[in-house]
Amino acid sequence: MNKIVLNFGLLVFFVSIVIYSQQGLTIEEILLRSFVIFVLVTVMFGILVITFLKAINRASLEKGKNLKDNLIGNDNE
Repeated sequence: MNKIVLNFGLLVFFVSIVIYSQQGLTIEEILLRSFVIFVLVTVMFGILVITFLKAINRASLEKGKNLKDNLIGNDNE
């Protein structure tokens, strides 16, 4: 999953280089702005992925616990 986040960040980095280079900025400004965007997008997307994976893991553990309780016969209904 980390590779996907990094590849998405690199895609945004290179797209931002193309966009900023069309605006006529100097190479230092282009690289600096693109790098800042790369870091921000990668960190935010990484946090989103971690949150999403934790939510899936939590839901799967609860579902497994309910299934185990139903198989054992500890039904609280």
